[in-house]
Amino acid sequence: MFSATQRGHTLNGILLVALFAIAAYSISQTSWVMALGLSPLIVGILLGAIYGNTLHQNIPVEWHAGISFSARKILRLAIILYGFSITFQEIVSIGWQGVVLAAIVVATILAVGFWIGTKVLKMEPETALLTSAGSGICGAAAVLALEPVTKAQSHQTAVAVATVVVFGTLAMFLYPVLDGMQLFALSDKAKGLYFGSTLHEVAQVVGAASELPEIAQEYAVIEKMTRVLMIVPVILIVGWFMARRVTASAGKQSSLVASIPWFAVGFLAVAGFNSLDLLAREWVVAIHQLDTFLLTMAMVALGMETQISKMKQVGSSAFILAAILFVLLMFGGYFLVKLLGV
Repeated sequence: MFSATQRGHTLNGILLVALFAIAAYSISQTSWVMALGLSPLIVGILLGAIYGNTLHQNIPVEWHAGISFSARKILRLAIILYGFSITFQEIVSIGWQGVVLAAIVVATILAVGFWIGTKVLKMEPETALLTSAGSGICGAAAVLALEPVTKAQSHQTAVAVATVVVFGTLAMFLYPVLDGMQLFALSDKAKGLYFGSTLHEVAQVVGAASELPEIAQEYAVIEKMTRVLMIVPVILIVGWFMARRVTASAGKQSSLVASIPWFAVGFLAVAGFNSLDLLAREWVVAIHQLDTFLLTMAMVALGMETQISKMKQVGSSAFILAAILFVLLMFGGYFLVKLLGV
């Protein structure tokens, strides 16, 4: 795609995606979009899908390589840089209960979601896994991170992100209402851990916890980022599992090294580097902003590759699964926090 004859067309495709990402980022900063807790990533895939299903035929075929590059290569770089969003010191600060809580929530939602999705709802494994990851780990970012290792198609990724939009937004508005009715009999720390361990997106955690005491807000965000860190073992396990499935069907031995998604290792290495506090804070903030833009580009590109007709083939099963996981997160997460005695 970067040969002498194709390079210009590929760069044009990347530039087109970047322009849409700029628009998505600008829209996400408007007051009403921020009130809905919609991140630039979600706005990006919506814009990309709208364009991809209306004017996509007007894009020169030669530009498609640039769109594909944005959806895959830029995505991997963005996931690596996502490590600058977290430090190991923050993880330690929430105590063992917070780490155990995050691990149980992620493992349970993924396992239960995959089983219900594939066995009960008869969903494609990729769609069930991505939908469960969006609910259990960190919303759209988790869907994006697992997309390369699951080899999911663009419409499967888009459906999984759509479930995050619907149920993540619902939770963001519902939790403060329930808290205002004093239905959460939890301490400030426990309430923060509950919000952080059961809401979908980081932005939705921030929005839902904004009315809580400051200490609860801090615990909510750190607990959420602890779930984000869980994405590393999940990617490694899923990558190995998918590689094993492919090699088993081909009658070959699977290679552990070959199945490792190295961008996940890069994410962990960057998080470790960020924990050393070697970069000035303003540099970390700038890298985080760049990373958000790169993730938005990847979302736009995936949206451009998504066809509504293929999304319809998935049907309502992904939303039924997401609804079940939403209820499980709300009630199961609450009782789990109580059980841990936070």
